[in-house]
Amino acid sequence: MAAELDALRDQIDEVDKQMVELLARRLALVEQVGEVKSEHGLPIYVPDREASMLASRRREAEKQGVPPQLIEDILRRTMRESYASEKDSGFKCLNPELRSVVVVGGNGQLGRVFCRMFSLSGYEVKVLGSQDWQKADEMLKDAGLVVVTVPIHLTQGVIEQLGRLPKDCILCDLTSIKSQPLNTMLKAHTGPVVGLHPMFGPDVSSLAKQVIVYCDGRGEEYYQWLLEQFKIWGASLCHIDASEHDHGMTLIQALRHFTSFAYGLHLSKEGPNLDTLLQLSSPIYRLELAMVGRLFAQDPNLYGDIILSSQENIDMIKRFHQRFGEALQLLDNHDKDQFVMQFEQVSDWFGDYSKQFMSESQNLLKQANDAIHRSG
Repeated sequence: MAAELDALRDQIDEVDKQMVELLARRLALVEQVGEVKSEHGLPIYVPDREASMLASRRREAEKQGVPPQLIEDILRRTMRESYASEKDSGFKCLNPELRSVVVVGGNGQLGRVFCRMFSLSGYEVKVLGSQDWQKADEMLKDAGLVVVTVPIHLTQGVIEQLGRLPKDCILCDLTSIKSQPLNTMLKAHTGPVVGLHPMFGPDVSSLAKQVIVYCDGRGEEYYQWLLEQFKIWGASLCHIDASEHDHGMTLIQALRHFTSFAYGLHLSKEGPNLDTLLQLSSPIYRLELAMVGRLFAQDPNLYGDIILSSQENIDMIKRFHQRFGEALQLLDNHDKDQFVMQFEQVSDWFGDYSKQFMSESQNLLKQANDAIHRSG
């Protein structure tokens, strides 16, 4: 039996070696694709091409008796690596006549991401850090684009401190709230203004499929090239009114961050053994625990700024607290019938999204489970 298994394993090892060689060949071809895209100004992420290719490979897999989801999982992981490789080829510069790009706060994590992307696109990039304000007038007097990426609580003050910019200079910010910074930019600068919110962190390997929200300020026709440049980087754009954006962020960011903070705080006070919790957790619970723990691996000042950035956030969290108390009342009353009724009401509110989210989460959980190594 051992000899038979060894022979089969040797064959598997040989197939795996061939797979590695094929992946290396594919990545080399992707690098060539990136060079062509860079030359012609094509985006690194083309949704229709990706969807068509995956559908075709799924059909081919079925004919070979290979589970279609298996080949899709492999290709999606490979494409993620491919997008990162294409980035290294650089990008076409859509506005070669643009004067310098000044990134205020460019030494920060997100600032460095945008400095690199602009540099890869051939723009002259200057960084205005907290220690450089004595050189600010000199750096800003001939700027074609000024990007403000500093902590939320400093953003408005920094914008007001910029002084007079060239009239045709584009002024934008990367803050996760939009109404207040946008209004401050409109008051501080008479030229083109746009509010931006990159919906990703500084640890992304590529901007492919990443979302950048933009809120119009003034002179939309003058910054269209900038939005197109983002698309070439692979980003998807979301156009929204600033106040609508901020209301959405109250639920997406402030409330979620606060509930994660409260759950983590509760866990720390209860003092369970995390190793034991992980051993007992199925992939869904492990993933939920990971998302809470992830928060506490980051800068508390950032999350404090996000949560405390508006009274609307605090009011929303208070309403959540009130509804949490109402839900607790069901437990105090041991009222299962009322619990089921409210559960079904919420299910009706989610509608078809419930099934969509179930499908999406199942795929995430499979990947999470694959990454777990359990001994014994």
